[in-house]
Amino acid sequence: MRVALHTKVRADRVEEYEAAHREVPEELTAAIRAAGVNEWTIWRSGTDLFHLLEVKDYPAMIAELEKLPVNIAWQARMADLLDVVHDYSAEGSEAGLPVVWAL
Repeated sequence: MRVALHTKVRADRVEEYEAAHREVPEELTAAIRAAGVNEWTIWRSGTDLFHLLEVKDYPAMIAELEKLPVNIAWQARMADLLDVVHDYSAEGSEAGLPVVWAL
């Protein structure tokens, strides 16, 4: 499945956010892949971040990662840099941006 997400980096933390993503821990990228992600790309426009994921099952991936210490540490780091951390609700609402049109 493809999932598009929208998050926001704090205006005063853009450089730190980009620097963090130049050094994502290998243990975390391996865990993301093991949780079913084939691709994950993030684009930035100002403070808006747009993510596109190719993942087997997004809610299952979130559930798998949220118990791993490397991801817990990463999420804590990101929470300090982002205004909108996550647009997925654990209560079961749909993940990501709604599709408006596709070719």
